[in-house]
Amino acid sequence: MPDAAAPENAATPAAGTPSARAAAEEESAFSHPAAAPDATAAYGDHPDQVIDFYAPRSTAGPGGPAPVVAILHGGAWRAPYDRRHVSPLAAFLARRGFAVANVEYRRGAADAGGDGRVAGRWPDTFDDVAAALDALPGLVRRCLPQADARRVVLTGHSAGGHLALWAVARHVLPADAPWRTDGPPPLRGVVALAPIADLAVADELGVCGGAVRELLGDGEEFARRRPYADPALLLPTGIATTLVQGRTDVDVPQAVAEAYAEAAAGAGEVVGVTLLEDVGHFPLIDPAADACAVVAEEIAQLAW
Repeated sequence: MPDAAAPENAATPAAGTPSARAAAEEESAFSHPAAAPDATAAYGDHPDQVIDFYAPRSTAGPGGPAPVVAILHGGAWRAPYDRRHVSPLAAFLARRGFAVANVEYRRGAADAGGDGRVAGRWPDTFDDVAAALDALPGLVRRCLPQADARRVVLTGHSAGGHLALWAVARHVLPADAPWRTDGPPPLRGVVALAPIADLAVADELGVCGGAVRELLGDGEEFARRRPYADPALLLPTGIATTLVQGRTDVDVPQAVAEAYAEAAAGAGEVVGVTLLEDVGHFPLIDPAADACAVVAEEIAQLAW
C-alpha cells in the first residue's frame, strides 16, 4: 500500500497567521504513523477497491457487539491521498470501542504532469463508494465477527465527507442514476467532518484548488453531472445527519457546511451542525487534537 501524501508546504507561512495555524494543524494530523489494520478485504477487482478493518480495542456503550464506523477519507478526491492518512483515526476509534471499516476508493488519475493531482474519477469514484457500502455488511460479518453489522455509522472527512453525504442519499438520486437504491441505506446515521457538502458553493469558493471542477468537469458537464453528485441537491434523506465543522477552517470554509444545512432545512430536514471554535480542517481527524474526541462523541450518539 503506498504511503499517504505528506503535507504540502510550498512556503513557510508567517507565524501566527491563519495559514501558519492551518499548516501546523496539518503537520500534526500527518505526523502519526499509519496504523496497521487487523484485516483487509476486497470489494472489487481494482487494487483500490479494498476496505481495512480494525477490531474494537475496548468495550463501550451498553455492551453487546460493537457498532461499526465506516470511514471515507478525504484528500480532494486526489490520488496522492489514500486511506492511510486516516488510519490513526481508525485506530483511535477502535480504542474507543468501535469496530472500524476504512474504505479505499479510486481517486484522480494522473494528469499530464504525472503527479495524480486530478480530483476524482467520473464515474469510478462514485461506483466504488456505492459498491463498498453495498458490500460492507457482508464483509463486516466475515472480518469482524465481534461487530454488529446492523449498527453502522458512516463518517467522512472533507472530500470523504462529500462522499458520505452522497452515499446516504442514493435513494433520492435521479431515477436514471446507476447508483440509485430503492430505499434508504441501513445506517444509524452519518457524521460528516468539514464536508465539501455543497458543490456549487465549494466551486464558487475555489475549495481545494478547483477540485470540484476537476471532479465533475466544466460547463455542460458540470451542469449535467451535478444533480447526480451534489449532496445539497439530494435532500431530504431521512437519515440522521451531523456536520462537524471547525470555524477557522481555511481549506473547506464553514460556509460550505452552512449551505448544506440551509438546503436541508429548505427540504424539511433538520441537520445537526457542531461548530468548533479555534479549530481548522485537520484536527477533526487528528487523534492528538481535542476536536477528534468531539468527533468520536458525535459518532457515539448515533451508534448506541
